[in-house]
Amino acid sequence: MGPYLRCLILAILCLLVATQSGCHCREKRMLRQSQLQSQQLYQQYQGLASERNQFQGSLSQLMAEKAQLEQQNATLRNGLDLANQRVDNMLAANSSLEDKYKNMLTSSVKNPLSSDASQRMEDLRKKYPDFEFDPQTGVSKFQENLLFASGSDEIRPEAYALLQEFAKIMNGSDSKHLKVLVVGHTDDKPISKKAVADKHPTNWHLSTDRANSVVLALKKSGIVDNRMGAAGYSMFQPLAPNTDERNRQKNRRVEIFVLAPDAVVAGWESGGSNN
Repeated sequence: MGPYLRCLILAILCLLVATQSGCHCREKRMLRQSQLQSQQLYQQYQGLASERNQFQGSLSQLMAEKAQLEQQNATLRNGLDLANQRVDNMLAANSSLEDKYKNMLTSSVKNPLSSDASQRMEDLRKKYPDFEFDPQTGVSKFQENLLFASGSDEIRPEAYALLQEFAKIMNGSDSKHLKVLVVGHTDDKPISKKAVADKHPTNWHLSTDRANSVVLALKKSGIVDNRMGAAGYSMFQPLAPNTDERNRQKNRRVEIFVLAPDAVVAGWESGGSNN
């Protein structure tokens, strides 16, 4: 073998050894990179699994709280339904009592006014829209804003003309023997303004004070004391449920019952004195 051939063979062998050594190094480096990536991915998986477990725990707690709140809500709704039913029952019972009260006052004689006096009351009703007259019972109703300012028992100056005309009818020859019972009513709102509460601490005071004011105005208009009586029923005889301002306005009123001389009213005897 010549020197040139030996040198060529030696060069080829060196090249093969170098090539195999380089490939081996690259494989080791790629293996290490792959192992590192696998480790990072595993750590990420562990973190996500931990977050998932925490989320599942929070979700379970929220679901339990939701179920508890739904149970409480159902209990409250049942309680509200029962309370509303009790209110409806009480309003129905109150309406029945009011009907009995009115029947008691008017059962002996329906309308003690003569047909002529009743017609004059009807004419008065047409003249004053906030004045009502029931020809079947002889009961007259004055809405609050017709006679009084809010929370007051002082009669409006413009209301005296109506009361004077009412008194004139009651002092007519066919009515002057009849009795007059004035009854005050309020809505269910408690007295809140201090200026009003100082004079009328409760709705009882306000309803009776207003009835007394009407009695005194009728006396000034000529009806003698021993024909009249006054009473107050506070908020306890509403015409309508006190659910809105329109109904409350209906309930704030003064009623005047015209009674026959022999009508039975507690503590009221025919032919009583002026005391």
